[in-house]
Amino acid sequence: MEQDMAERYTAFLAGPEVTAKLAEQLAGILHAGVIYLQGDLGTGKTSFARALLQTLGVTGRIKSPTYSLLESYTLPWGTAWHLDLYRIADPEELEWLGLDALDESAALVLIEWPERGSGALPKADLLICLQHSGKGRQAVLEARTPRAAAWLDKLLALGS
Repeated sequence: MEQDMAERYTAFLAGPEVTAKLAEQLAGILHAGVIYLQGDLGTGKTSFARALLQTLGVTGRIKSPTYSLLESYTLPWGTAWHLDLYRIADPEELEWLGLDALDESAALVLIEWPERGSGALPKADLLICLQHSGKGRQAVLEARTPRAAAWLDKLLALGS
């Protein structure tokens, strides 16, 4: 990674509207890529994914993939995949999902609970860790690729 690029971005999310604002800002910057969403239950992973997808142009109901494991959405420039692996006990359970499509170069892939699919998932461009912090949440965005570092640079430039 280039030294002049941001590798980490931290934000305090005082409530759902601030979480949505961060997702909207990120949606205005990224295109395709793989984003891991980590955090305990109730930290806002699905809310963040929903706001991101809505900002990218997904209309209609955006369901949590907790039970279906995988939802797909058509974007103006490609496909968005939203996975929730909370119910996965072993990464081998993912074999029947046909995850080959996640490697499409024009795909946006959002994965909640990625640690449960370790070894069976595409590598992350961006890791977003959400955690409880006082009366809100803290989001730590960590770039894993130069592409994601460029996204974080743009977020920093927005002054959010």
